[in-house]
Amino acid sequence: MTSPAALFSPFRLKSITLPNRIVMAPMTRSFSPGGVATPEVAAYYRRRAENQVGLIITEGTGVARPASLNDPNIPRFHGDKELAAWKVVVDQVHAADGLIAPQLWHVGAVRSREKDWSPSGPYDSPSGLSSPGKPFGEPMSEADVADTISAFGRAAADAERLGFDAVELHGAHGYLIDQFFWHEVNVRGDRYGGDSILERGRFAADILREVRRAVSPGYPVIIRLSQWKQQAFEARLAHTPDEMGRWLGLLADAGADAFHCSQRRFWEPEFPDVDGSDLNFAGWAKKLTGLPTITVGSVGLAGEFIATFAGESSKPASLDELMRRFERGEFDLVGVGRALLQDPAWVTKVHQGRTGELADFTREALMTLS
Repeated sequence: MTSPAALFSPFRLKSITLPNRIVMAPMTRSFSPGGVATPEVAAYYRRRAENQVGLIITEGTGVARPASLNDPNIPRFHGDKELAAWKVVVDQVHAADGLIAPQLWHVGAVRSREKDWSPSGPYDSPSGLSSPGKPFGEPMSEADVADTISAFGRAAADAERLGFDAVELHGAHGYLIDQFFWHEVNVRGDRYGGDSILERGRFAADILREVRRAVSPGYPVIIRLSQWKQQAFEARLAHTPDEMGRWLGLLADAGADAFHCSQRRFWEPEFPDVDGSDLNFAGWAKKLTGLPTITVGSVGLAGEFIATFAGESSKPASLDELMRRFERGEFDLVGVGRALLQDPAWVTKVHQGRTGELADFTREALMTLS
């Protein structure tokens, strides 16, 4: 097995220095009753900080729009009580010498996960579509769009004020920002719609500009992106490197400092028909923009995460392919999700060569805050 030692070198991201290259990927947990993170949530993140995670990115947390979340037990990132609870999380992680960033989220046109609960206001979406050809709610007005942009900016300012070390915007997986990117559900006729990814990317770019305005110049701003959607696993926003370059260039110019590039399987090439390239999404993003990238997608596990929801377990997997790509400079940081959810000491065990102690990931791990 290839040594993972290179993952344990420091990395500078704007004003912060990560002690190593491993990032805890954001994972929805729904353990915050009424949208307020509990002491158990704070302890959950602290355990990862105590076990050498280089940067923790929290579960998605909702900005100040009535329907930014589709579950009453997902944490919110607005309101005095909610922000006070996040301050406890920050302080616990910092007490363990960790670094932490909130993932700011708006789910958009995604139905409630609870049969007897609904958001306090109308669902937001670009064009009143939840997926291609499926009406759901009403299109956002220009005033709704402007208020949503402001809500992301306020949340980012609050994150810095509370002591978070960076901030991440959730622009992936078919949620609101990604819905604006996707031509299948964004059929608007104003400046936030259009035939090109540059036109449909204006919403994300305006959010990034507002976030950049709201935080200090050196404060790191990350955006998470994906080609795939929960509504369509094979969806593509960029079909060629040139198209991807235009998309990511827009976001970089608007203020993104790093791209968190989500794939279902990190080892799959993004554009295999381009000169036989095996670069993954994060590799192309780094090549096209020069900005730091985080790769993520089934790191450390043999099975990909969609199968988890069907009850399948995943066995620990070799890191050889990950290390081959990392050591050739394909990406800068590595997002680890389910393996860290299963075992808070995953990073420590990998660092110390205790891979024989790594356990299978099972669906039951989703039911607890271990």
